[in-house]
Amino acid sequence: MKIRGAVLERIGAPAPFAESAPLTVCDLELREPGPGELLVRIEAAGLCHSDLSVVDGNRVRPVPMLLGHEAAGRVLAAGPGDGDIAVGQRVVMTFLPRCGECAGCATDGRTPCVPGSVANNAGELLNGGRRLSRAGAEVHHHLGVSAFATHAVVDRRSVVPVDDDVPPEVAAVLGCAVLTGGGALLNSARPGTGDRIMVVGLGGVGMAAVLVALSLAAEGHEVVAVDTVPEKLALARELGVHAAYTPAEVAELDVQAEVVVEAAGNVRAFETAVAATAPGGTTVTVGLPAPDARAAVSPLALVAQGRSIVGSYLGSAVPSRDIPEYVRMWRAGRLPVERLVSAHIGLDEINRAMDELAAGHALRQVIVFD
Repeated sequence: MKIRGAVLERIGAPAPFAESAPLTVCDLELREPGPGELLVRIEAAGLCHSDLSVVDGNRVRPVPMLLGHEAAGRVLAAGPGDGDIAVGQRVVMTFLPRCGECAGCATDGRTPCVPGSVANNAGELLNGGRRLSRAGAEVHHHLGVSAFATHAVVDRRSVVPVDDDVPPEVAAVLGCAVLTGGGALLNSARPGTGDRIMVVGLGGVGMAAVLVALSLAAEGHEVVAVDTVPEKLALARELGVHAAYTPAEVAELDVQAEVVVEAAGNVRAFETAVAATAPGGTTVTVGLPAPDARAAVSPLALVAQGRSIVGSYLGSAVPSRDIPEYVRMWRAGRLPVERLVSAHIGLDEINRAMDELAAGHALRQVIVFD
């Protein structure tokens, strides 16, 4: 079938992207779903720093590639075989499918699925190969989803069904921002009763971590937000954090917390997070800095103060387990995911939207499809 999508033509184009236009919105061909696959009409897709990291070259992927990995949509058709998802079902798309059989899948989310990671790196679906082409030439999938398009073919293991009462933009943001930020707390840090929680970096993932931390109010947590952008600190205060600081203020006031989540994806933020972790506490890092980035950390401080540093990819999540829990929290009014959406945009605005993301102005810009 014919679809329309945003294809990354080259990696490392100079900013501003509105001028260099690394992404081309064009017509493509999408093959029908194979066994264990679904055809989905995309309703909403969020722009994430992981998309930007491919555009700017921090994450090298094969091109041309149809980008987008955080989305929600309706199932239009299923491939051959017995399927458990009905046509018309709304689904959340997640960027790390789990085969359920490999060593990674046996870790309860702590490490990624091995075949899923191989497929993602190759720009293929979990069952192998590509379903996208343009003028007869294959186009690579992005993280098994390729959501910056009107339609996608995805592996069944890349989606989680949700009920119709979950709006598309809420469902989309659950698939990456909330899974990653919330999972950093609930799956990786697992704060004890009364622990202070600090989030360093208030982009979409960091602010999602703030929302999930605030949802744990009954357990007596004090929530602290840290960023360099005044508008993001103001929003964090509006959402209900107990304190909001710049990194300089954290250092000057010696603010510490038992659990510190780093969600900015740069070395200085990571070093701020480690330095602010209290004795006996845990630093959870979910940001994606450049592959050659290196940080200065004192091993002696870790040993002498009994502190831990934990990496958390996709919030160490098992999407089929975690997304229904976040939906329950949203329904109960404890997780106002709508507050993460900073703008609604059209697909044709994709290059300018990448500039907004790179400048640190946006939480989640969401592409809305008719």
